[in-house]
Amino acid sequence: MTETKPAIVLASASPRRRDLLASVGLRFQVVPSRVDETHQPGETPHAFVQRLSEEKAAEVAARTDVTGRWFIGSDTIVLCDDEILGKPVDAADSACMLRRLSGRNHQVLSGYAIFDRETGARLTRCIATEVSFRTLTEQEIEGYIATGEPADKAGSYAIQGIGAFMVSAICGSYTNVVGLPLCKIVEDLQQLGAFRLFATPTEPKTC
Repeated sequence: MTETKPAIVLASASPRRRDLLASVGLRFQVVPSRVDETHQPGETPHAFVQRLSEEKAAEVAARTDVTGRWFIGSDTIVLCDDEILGKPVDAADSACMLRRLSGRNHQVLSGYAIFDRETGARLTRCIATEVSFRTLTEQEIEGYIATGEPADKAGSYAIQGIGAFMVSAICGSYTNVVGLPLCKIVEDLQQLGAFRLFATPTEPKTC
């Protein structure tokens, strides 16, 4: 007998988002989107991550060869001085980003969209977390880049990895910085009826 595929589909290739959702026991498929992630002229950072999240969810949901009902699209950016810091193109670009973030605060914005293919309903959010970096030395910047960790990360760092040594404080959701605001998306999935974190509790035992 063929196993029924989960009704929830993550429209992302990010291993970080996959691990976050799996950590709360969510069953889902992973089907990466093919959406062009180019920032549009005049588009605000909040609008940018929300648009990409919606487009990713809708693009995968439109595929006739993909089963499922609820499609999750998401995008995360680092914002410094109102400028989006994407993934570095090379080591020099990574060093430039880390010098810019050194000793300062910046924001991480994660947008996500949940698209219900059955009803056509769509829920979209953008969550912001403020991150503080301590002042970094050139040796630390060069050494961190040499680990290879910053290469595919927005803003050139991973808070869940070696990059944690740079973060002195955060204000807001930690998982949002990793790639997905887990608290909010779990709440939304449960309210939509797509997921139940815990089974209905039994009656309390009497002493």
